[in-house]
Amino acid sequence: MHKGREREMEVQGDEVTAPRTVPEMHVNKSAQTDKNKHQVGGSKAGTCCSRSPADWCSGSSAMREAGLCFSALLIATSLKTLTASDFHLAGDYVLGGLFSLHAEMVGKSPFIRAEVPRCQTFNLKIVGYSFLQAMRFAVEEINNSSTLLPGISLGYEMVDVCYHTNIVHPLLYFLANNHSKVQLQESYARYQPRVLAVVGPDSSPGAVTMASVLSFFLIPQITYTATTESLRNPKRFPVAFRTIPSTEQMIKAMLLLLKHFHWNWVIVLFGDDDYGQENLKLLRFWATGVCIAFQESIPVPRGSQKLSPEEQAKVQDIINMLHQSTAKVVLVLTLDWTLPFFFQEAVRQNVTDLVWIGTEAWATDPSLHSITNISRLGTFLGVAVREVPIPGFNTFRVKAPSNQTGGAGTWASDQGTCNQVCDQCFLVAKQREKELSGSGERIDFNVYSAVYVIAHALHRLLRCGSTGCHKRTVYPWQLLPEVRRVDFSLLNNKIRFDENGDPPNSFAIVQWRWDQDNHLFKKIAYYSTMHQKLLFGTDNISWHTPGNTVPVSICSYQCIPGQRKKPIGLHPCCFECVDCEAGTYFNNSDHYNCQPCPVTHWSSARSQACYPKVVTYLAWHDRRAVVLLIVSLLGLLTTLATLLTFAFHLRTPMVKSAGGGMCLLMLASLVICFLNILAYVGIPTEFKCVWRQTVSSFCFTLCISCIVIRSLQIVCIFKLMAKLPKAYNYWTKYKGPYVFMAVVLALKAVTLMINFIISSPAPVQLPLVDNPAILVLDCKKTPAFLQMLDTALDMSLSVLCFCFAYVGKAFPKTYNEAKYITLWTTSYFTSWVILFVAITVYPGVLVPFYSALFNVVNLLGIVIGYFGPKCYIIFFHPERNTSAYFQTDIQTYTMRRK
Repeated sequence: MHKGREREMEVQGDEVTAPRTVPEMHVNKSAQTDKNKHQVGGSKAGTCCSRSPADWCSGSSAMREAGLCFSALLIATSLKTLTASDFHLAGDYVLGGLFSLHAEMVGKSPFIRAEVPRCQTFNLKIVGYSFLQAMRFAVEEINNSSTLLPGISLGYEMVDVCYHTNIVHPLLYFLANNHSKVQLQESYARYQPRVLAVVGPDSSPGAVTMASVLSFFLIPQITYTATTESLRNPKRFPVAFRTIPSTEQMIKAMLLLLKHFHWNWVIVLFGDDDYGQENLKLLRFWATGVCIAFQESIPVPRGSQKLSPEEQAKVQDIINMLHQSTAKVVLVLTLDWTLPFFFQEAVRQNVTDLVWIGTEAWATDPSLHSITNISRLGTFLGVAVREVPIPGFNTFRVKAPSNQTGGAGTWASDQGTCNQVCDQCFLVAKQREKELSGSGERIDFNVYSAVYVIAHALHRLLRCGSTGCHKRTVYPWQLLPEVRRVDFSLLNNKIRFDENGDPPNSFAIVQWRWDQDNHLFKKIAYYSTMHQKLLFGTDNISWHTPGNTVPVSICSYQCIPGQRKKPIGLHPCCFECVDCEAGTYFNNSDHYNCQPCPVTHWSSARSQACYPKVVTYLAWHDRRAVVLLIVSLLGLLTTLATLLTFAFHLRTPMVKSAGGGMCLLMLASLVICFLNILAYVGIPTEFKCVWRQTVSSFCFTLCISCIVIRSLQIVCIFKLMAKLPKAYNYWTKYKGPYVFMAVVLALKAVTLMINFIISSPAPVQLPLVDNPAILVLDCKKTPAFLQMLDTALDMSLSVLCFCFAYVGKAFPKTYNEAKYITLWTTSYFTSWVILFVAITVYPGVLVPFYSALFNVVNLLGIVIGYFGPKCYIIFFHPERNTSAYFQTDIQTYTMRRK
């Protein structure tokens, strides 16, 4: 071939530019050998050509110059002048057909000699013969039609492609003209190959190979079983069309089937070829929520119809893995001719109780269905082309060929090309008539409709009417746009192509049956490629399980609501179910983590949602609040009564000895403190929190400081005045009591200011430790160090008061208040301890309750412990509330000291 001389073509929308420059190839018609040297069929099949390559390379100087020895050799060793045969039919326009009538033999010989591969006549592919008959039936039906192509006859040239290897031979045969040569030309706009369009082949690799070459000549190609995604590229393969959906749609149908039955733990077996690899790639790409327990490639027979020892060992290893696996669903992504050995071995090793899901390539293969005891393997499901009955085809399929001789079973032509002879086809088809009928017309309809596509395109191109057509010379590139535009109904099925050359056809899910001879494959569901949905019928599925229950194939059972998945190993389908903890909830958006609830919400364990937390506080109607208010009210009334008593008896010795006007200040602060208890009840507000933290604390410190000053004054009178008269004079001269009180209150004010600045009082919702579902609405807690600072001042004053009282325990009994102050300070310290323990043990609304109760106890301790005895004397012993009584008591103390 001359380098640099390439054929160019342009396809723009529906306009096709005629092909230009391709290499010229000549086939010398005189190179044909006689019939005796090239008999085909029976035991002689495949021995088509015997002329040596040297003869060819020395026979034509033109070919030697063009460098075409090998190409000419390949064509010349395979072509013959054709006569009448059921593989070919003369007509005004001839169609090419490629079918697999025999199983493939892949050995060394086809690749080391330039000869047509031998077809294995002893291994007839019965469905391939059925497809060939479907094309013949369609052509005859169209030729007999008065409405489609009236006055026009279609012919055909069909070749057995041996399932895979015989692709180049028929390709060159179809490209050659009637003189068996392909010439080098500048333009191929006026070039007429042997066929106008090609139907087939059935294998995806063969279809891609064929499309690659046919695209250079713009010869339309319509495949009927090639599902490969490679053909869905109109820029690369502008001539490729098909009447079967793509592999992608088949894989999607499989995955929907798995989803419908909740199978997510599967085994994948694939063919060690392009078909298996492509299916596996698409499965992994589209599979979501499906885990593969293991995947293995099924050995492809090489060189003979038997597996090698290594291949047999591989099959046995796979079957052993099937026995050991917990997965019960097996996806088999392979071609049909690789499976007989595998299934026979599986039956021999007693594999049972599995669900086998097959691709379209073998889902309705009657040969596999008829394997002895294959039904013991389990339930067989498959993705198959929808069945469309073709009226009259069942009878035609097993009708004797026109040149059938009486019972001899021969079907041969005098001068047919290689692989255009099949001795056994008719007899085997006749014997397996029930099998073919039980399989249904599925791929047969694809072949049938492919022929009708070409007929309709030609009908438009020839501008046919009701009476006839404008018969003329038609070139393949002229037919191509019309094929792309076809849109018609055939047996109530819509026939057209999308932009990728794919049809709107759909798949069916079938189940293998052995209880009905006339219906081997029962449709159980329908898959729409347009809507990508799986629709199941009303008929029940027959499972291999006891009770006809749906088999289970999952690695882990689905978690109940409110549980998350904890992965086990590398497979996402294998997991443990763990309850979502309290405070978290399960969200379907994340199956592996529980989502935390918002701060204001809560959830119980194993929840799917959060609910608002219950907000509690010390309400007015709470029994504890009622008790607290009653006690506070009694304390307030007692304090008010004491205040009035002291105000009324302000000039009496008892009131003066207790502090005089300072007592009124103390009692007034206690009244404010009692009123402050109201700030602990009801909904906390910012005002209540400020009142509780500042005013109440300040008034209580004021009261304690007054008691300290009163105790200190008594000590000064009876101790310092005699022993340290100078210090006593300073105390009285510079108004020591008021200076002391001012200092204490200043310290208190600074503490409260710091507390207010650092932690501004405000109501907050605090979670309850024991019950996080409850929020306690309370004032913000004071930081620990500020609370200690504030408490330390009051504690220090209480300790000073206790110390001064202890020092004055020997003073006159009218001035001796040691036991009363001791009672109060003991009550104060004890309440602090009780409050600390109560807050620690009983959180929640009991915290503000105990805090308020602590204040009430302290206030009552002062009122009763300090002012109570004085009121008792005022009311019940007025004789002691006289100056004479106090003077006598002082004199007695003085005399006792001497």
